[in-house]
Amino acid sequence: MDVSQKKSSAAVSDVGAWAMNVISSVGIIMANKQLMSNAGYAFSFATTLTGFHFSVTALVGLVSNASGYSASKHIPFWELLWFSIVANVSITAMNFSLMLNSVGFYQISKLSMIPVVCVMEWILNNKQYSKEVKMAVVVVVIGVGVCTVTDVKVNLKGFICACLAVLSTSFQQISIGSLQKKHSVGSFELLSKTAPIQAISLLIFGPFIDYILSGTFITDYKMSSGAIAFILLSCTLAVFCNISQYLCIGRFSAVSFQVLGHMKTVCVLTLGWLLFDSELTFKNIMGMILAVVGMVIYSWAVEAEKPSGKPVSHSKTSMTEEEIELLKAGLDTTTVKDVEHGATKV
Repeated sequence: MDVSQKKSSAAVSDVGAWAMNVISSVGIIMANKQLMSNAGYAFSFATTLTGFHFSVTALVGLVSNASGYSASKHIPFWELLWFSIVANVSITAMNFSLMLNSVGFYQISKLSMIPVVCVMEWILNNKQYSKEVKMAVVVVVIGVGVCTVTDVKVNLKGFICACLAVLSTSFQQISIGSLQKKHSVGSFELLSKTAPIQAISLLIFGPFIDYILSGTFITDYKMSSGAIAFILLSCTLAVFCNISQYLCIGRFSAVSFQVLGHMKTVCVLTLGWLLFDSELTFKNIMGMILAVVGMVIYSWAVEAEKPSGKPVSHSKTSMTEEEIELLKAGLDTTTVKDVEHGATKV
């Protein structure tokens, strides 16, 4: 296979990874909206649901390893435990941030992850960014901010939770790529090792966290066949979302994942308008156009860096799971609330 064919194959693989992430992430948001909204099944246990997501993901990883479809390399348990703690702190802090802050401030805190990741990669990995990349990041942040941020109210507890969420999520995303490079493991292999730890911890502590957030224990929820069906659908989509998230972060940088990941926000707003009659204002449309323009500029800037010999790092959230919170409150007529997780992580 010559160089051009290899580049073409790599490009197809990159597009496939992004497509899987965007489709599965948007799909899980739509499914969780029906599951968690009052108009649906009112299953308001986002953290526990994330535990279900990682349980199914861990099961898939176990079956894959047992059947020989994937190899298993040794990674020190303390590194897996540390990563899982940071990831779970990210999920929990995001949920509390959404509960304690206004939607506007929550969205601003999410947008701040891009510059925070840039600074952390500069400090930890000595990563340098061109003027074009910095300009593109600014354009994306402004565009997404225009189409999602409305009221902005700040309080001390909410501010502390937001800072903790941003720092832990940013560090988690960078750590995904670092662990893959350090131990020469694939995205799915790393995920299959961290998913069981996250699943067990979230299933133990998740119900209590959800009780604080919603005032109801999951044991008091009356499960229906419809709710069970959407939980299974959400868990299935979460497997693809988690795998694609690790896959994308392993192929690209954490900054790229953040920037291009906002395409999911644009898709959610558009689908909310098409499927759920959510209002799509001129301000929303202009913000989405600006965000897409920024993403195009960013993609061009990253490609322009490659021939010049500048290194493009390959590192990586919360399906993360912020995306689950987006569902919990539903798609408002003027704003979009994120849910992670899964994410499971918009």
